[in-house]
Amino acid sequence: MNKNYSLVILIIFIFFVISFLTNIIGPLIPEIIEDFELSLTLVAVLPFAFFIAYGVMSIPAGILVEKYREKTVMLLAFGLAFAGALTFALLPNYFMALASLFLIGSGMAMLQVAINPLLREAGGKEHFAFNSVLAQLFFGLASFLSPLVYSYLVLNLEQENSNSTLQAIFAGLLPPGLEWVSLYWIFAVVTIAMILLIAVFRFPRVTRAEDEKVGALQTHVELLKKPVVLLFFLGIFSYVGTEQGIANWISEFLSTYHGQDPQIVGAQTISRFWGMMMGGTVAGLLLLKLIDGRKVLIGFAALAILSLAMALLGSTNTALLALPASGFFIAVMWPIIFSLGMNSVKEHHGSLSGILVTGISGGAIMPLIVGSLGDAFGLRSGLTFLFIPLAFILSVGFWARPLVNNKTISLTKKQRQKVST
Repeated sequence: MNKNYSLVILIIFIFFVISFLTNIIGPLIPEIIEDFELSLTLVAVLPFAFFIAYGVMSIPAGILVEKYREKTVMLLAFGLAFAGALTFALLPNYFMALASLFLIGSGMAMLQVAINPLLREAGGKEHFAFNSVLAQLFFGLASFLSPLVYSYLVLNLEQENSNSTLQAIFAGLLPPGLEWVSLYWIFAVVTIAMILLIAVFRFPRVTRAEDEKVGALQTHVELLKKPVVLLFFLGIFSYVGTEQGIANWISEFLSTYHGQDPQIVGAQTISRFWGMMMGGTVAGLLLLKLIDGRKVLIGFAALAILSLAMALLGSTNTALLALPASGFFIAVMWPIIFSLGMNSVKEHHGSLSGILVTGISGGAIMPLIVGSLGDAFGLRSGLTFLFIPLAFILSVGFWARPLVNNKTISLTKKQRQKVST
């Protein structure tokens, strides 16, 4: 729909902003541990506060969208994110960080629920798959850039006369030794800018088919009684928990076991992790046109397990290569598990989508488990816990029985002969 082309661009940009705000926690963990004198368990409560908001807000957000429409919910979402960013920027301490991250996480959960159907309407149903993948690529791009922005800010604010303009901007705003808090001032500016931007846009009214609407509480209860729904919820839960479990602990792992600088090597490795996820998304998209999604999931899950094992047991150079490589292999898991889940149930897809999105709360639980085990047995031992959710994701490829399979390119005999010659 050409008349809404600008809205498609806005939505894709919102995906970029969501990722920029979401995936910065990992690079900050070594700084937070040192500056707030925290154990691994206490620092793991920070991503818990952020991602548990998805578990709390996803289904209520769907109900709000039905009642107040997308634009109002998006403005409210960025308002919550602005309040969270500004709160921590003004009062940077551990307890304010928990409150801040919960507010930002609530806003991001509301945005995720609101913008997916809006993207379908603004870009046209026939282009929804393509636009979704494009949005996912921009999501990955922001995750790649945010650790680099962190490194740039901290290194230039810590060194005298390295960037006098930047230091002048933040003069009087940052407590001594907490240069990384500058990110939250930037988050506050970005979120208030998004509020102003969304306010001036004219949004179309999204008309959903009956099976796309968010149903009543009873509908959710009925779906949750189905074992297949619970299994795919656990699949999403396991994926996001694994993704965040790796990303959040990369920098601290490299610092603890390999003596690498968190501000430089740690941040760069996390950036490469997200960059490799972009590459994995593209590779997965191509493979899904050739191979059944369940086979792709099995192959990539097995390679992700191998990469994580090499990262945990190998040398410094091996870890620096294998940790980003794990991002490449886990990249296909979200779209395949989500699509398998949606295609395994005949009806109530709107409510089912809300349940599956609630599985993002796995990003709250898994890093906390890793941190708690890390305090007790060491971070390397704690990270081995992630082999459990990875094994479950591997199993999805074997037991999933979707009603509709992903469409692949099938060549006729004549076409195969032509290709072979």
